[in-house]
Amino acid sequence: MGGFFGITSRKDCLLDVFFGTDYHSHLGTARGGLAAYDPEIGLQRKIHSITNAPFRTKFENIFDEMSGIAAIGCISDTDPQPMLIRSHLGTYAICTIGLINNAQNLIDLYFEGSRGHFDAMTGGRVNAVELVAALIDQKASFAEGIKFAQSVIDGTCSILILKQDGHLIAARDKVGRIPVIVGKGEDGYSVTFESFAALKLGYELARELGPGEIVELSPDDGIVQLNPPGKEMKMCAFLWSYYGYPTSNYEGINVEAMRYRNGECMAEHDMEVGNAPDLDYVSGMPDSGIPHAIGYANKSTVPFARPYIKYTPTWSRSFTPQKQSDRAKVARMKQIPVHELIEGKKLLFVDDSIVRGTQLKETVEFLYANGAKEVHMRSACPPVMYGCKFLNFSRSTGDMELITRRTIMELEGPEGFNYIEEYSDQNTERGKALRKSICDKFGFASLEFQSLDGVIRSIGLPPEKLCTYCWNGKE
Repeated sequence: MGGFFGITSRKDCLLDVFFGTDYHSHLGTARGGLAAYDPEIGLQRKIHSITNAPFRTKFENIFDEMSGIAAIGCISDTDPQPMLIRSHLGTYAICTIGLINNAQNLIDLYFEGSRGHFDAMTGGRVNAVELVAALIDQKASFAEGIKFAQSVIDGTCSILILKQDGHLIAARDKVGRIPVIVGKGEDGYSVTFESFAALKLGYELARELGPGEIVELSPDDGIVQLNPPGKEMKMCAFLWSYYGYPTSNYEGINVEAMRYRNGECMAEHDMEVGNAPDLDYVSGMPDSGIPHAIGYANKSTVPFARPYIKYTPTWSRSFTPQKQSDRAKVARMKQIPVHELIEGKKLLFVDDSIVRGTQLKETVEFLYANGAKEVHMRSACPPVMYGCKFLNFSRSTGDMELITRRTIMELEGPEGFNYIEEYSDQNTERGKALRKSICDKFGFASLEFQSLDGVIRSIGLPPEKLCTYCWNGKE
């Protein structure tokens, strides 16, 4: 995934961009980068790996090396960025968020038309940000170039550009799958993915860009629209369910409040259909499942508790190590039981989603090993049936990595993939078989998934404005 933050100001703003970028650290684990513009120095840039260390620790000395009245920063889950580009449009820094599915085809077309070249990465791969810049540079202006790039990219691409005059250009992806928010301050403007980042730094939220909208920002000229928003929106529903930070608002809808509503909706359904077990505690799979669990507990009146705590001072993210075996080891080391809340207890856990299930079995075994009487599971999302091809949210390299797909294959073979809608529905025989099979694999006393309708109602946007591809395969 990834996130970006930028400021154009009348005074040095690098410290604020440092903090604003750091506030996006939950969105990526590969690289962090900063670029700044100083009237005397020009454009500067630094990129560091953040695979095994937080962004702030890699950039805490940046103020001895860089300065600027305008700057952009980015947390990347993939390629190094921001990149510095020099073209007929001038020298500029650029970072992007998204996923390009047809990158090789676009590279081939570029070679055919220009006989140009790219700086190759290991294995000959081309940095996706450089590819976007190359597409932009084929046109006479940034606005025309961004529109062209977004029109030919199969996937998603939001863009933040720092120009050599200190202006920022921000562009939201063409169907608005991810947010791009403009803030206004005393000395200039900010651009952010997460709304709270701008608010914490003293900016008032001026506007959330519409799908495909492009704006140029500067302290003197304000917000200049370069391209109006389109009518079609397909914002990623998974943002509210998992990836989005709890204190952020997207399209005016708070993430934490949505998760409470989502949990309440799941509890309400369990009670309606008689699927509410006799429980001692409702708990959340730390940390992203906790707000969904609070909503479930509030509605069901079963006490909320934390039967185990994650030890996070030194290992804040379980997926930081590159090897799956190492990630599993770290996950086990982080789980510290509270025996008084586990021994002899019937526990219901709410997880934000069940995607691959790589660590879930070990977590359940850990709970039983510490004396749990029953472990029930609820997923705050519908069954994830498709790997995301727009933002790569599911973190899977293929559909068969998904626990749902593997289970369907075991139950029915390839023929079962013709009945994915039935497998998603708890009321069908196939849906019941899927849930029972996963229960047997992981040792759950019961399992249920939130319904697609329940997620949509909890968000509160019209269904046609949401992307739910990972659950129903509909674009």
